[in-house]
Amino acid sequence: MNILLRIINIALVCVVLNCELFMSGMGFGARFGTGLLAGICFLAYNILPTIKKYPSFRLKVLGDGAELLLTFFVSCIASAGVLAAAITELVTAAQPDVVRFVIYAVILVVGEAVLFWNGIIRVYATSVQLGLRYRVLGIVLGWIPIANIIMLMFIYVRVRRECRLECEKAELDARRADKRVCATKYPLLLVHGVFFRDSRLLNYWGRVPAELEKNGAVIYYGGQQSALSVEDSARELAERIRQVVSETGCGKVNIIAHSKGGLDSRYAITKLGCAEYVASLTTINTPHRGCLFAEYLLGKAPEKLKKTIENTYNAAFRKLGDPDPDFMAAVSNLTNSFCKEFNKEVPNDPGVMYQSVGSKAARARSGRFPLNISYPVVKKFDGDNDGLVAMSSAEWGEKFTPLIPAGKRGITHADVIDLNREDIKGFDVREFYVGLVAELKNRGF
Repeated sequence: MNILLRIINIALVCVVLNCELFMSGMGFGARFGTGLLAGICFLAYNILPTIKKYPSFRLKVLGDGAELLLTFFVSCIASAGVLAAAITELVTAAQPDVVRFVIYAVILVVGEAVLFWNGIIRVYATSVQLGLRYRVLGIVLGWIPIANIIMLMFIYVRVRRECRLECEKAELDARRADKRVCATKYPLLLVHGVFFRDSRLLNYWGRVPAELEKNGAVIYYGGQQSALSVEDSARELAERIRQVVSETGCGKVNIIAHSKGGLDSRYAITKLGCAEYVASLTTINTPHRGCLFAEYLLGKAPEKLKKTIENTYNAAFRKLGDPDPDFMAAVSNLTNSFCKEFNKEVPNDPGVMYQSVGSKAARARSGRFPLNISYPVVKKFDGDNDGLVAMSSAEWGEKFTPLIPAGKRGITHADVIDLNREDIKGFDVREFYVGLVAELKNRGF
């Protein structure tokens, strides 16, 4: 039914855009009335291209924008054929009506422009999956013949897929809303990795927290500084754990920690007395056995270069809100030699359930900068990796979940926390975390 309605809509728009050619035999009143009706219909279509209901206003704008782009593309092809016929008639006619042809051409160009800009503005304003890269490519290639057509169809396919997936996700959440599959006994504490901070403006965990909350989860964040030694980060984290437990009366928390955050959490549990406040620790792509490539780089990099990078980073993140960041301490604690000693001194606490997740990228191109650059280096030293952390280093605890989707993409260090808000074929990151937390709930955590 939707496809039939789409065909009818596009056909009507094509007729409206070209109706000037078919009014030559009409009187002024008929021409005026027909033109007015056509204009009203065209305006109405641009305001409301579809009558389909969407789960949210954003998806409504996005879905309607995609429909307008499809209509523009198809109507351009149809109108080009009609225009060619009109030009042929103009050239071969004994008494060509140039004024009529000019009026028709102006109406056609303006109409197609309205369709295009209405559609592209809606899509650019609401799409998540286009990202900055494809938005810029769309602007640049939009001025190049043929390339602009290819880019337009790419944009249409991408946003149409985004709209479909988001609608399916909303329907799934609505069906299971009463089950509250992520309503764990203890709240979740999400702990970020190194070189990032918890921010309300840009959530480190992408779309994951909102999805978990829709399904009943209660979420808090670690809030530690972006770069400190494991011990210092753990002290801030331990304070946060006690704060959450004290203010909420929840008794314990379930920690889900990414990257270095997993080491920080282990230290807080074992060394800083937080075991009684932690029910479970799930580490995501944490370098439990360190990174050989980090050790190599620290050993080979000139002291002057290391000092410059350290001072630049620390100064920048002080301005962003970190009281006392320590870039070099954080990096040094990710080496293979540090983690070897760390694992001896920081054993698992028997009262806490430990489990881990690890992923790997399929190739350098799987990741965005700088992961696309670091991947081959890590591959050389550590083997299969996510762009930073080796699969073999991520395994820890009673259960290890490897994320290795089929295809050429793989899952990078950023993908596994939805940092780029990207829909990856074969891996639904939001649904993965829903399953992860639902399992914690089922196990009584």
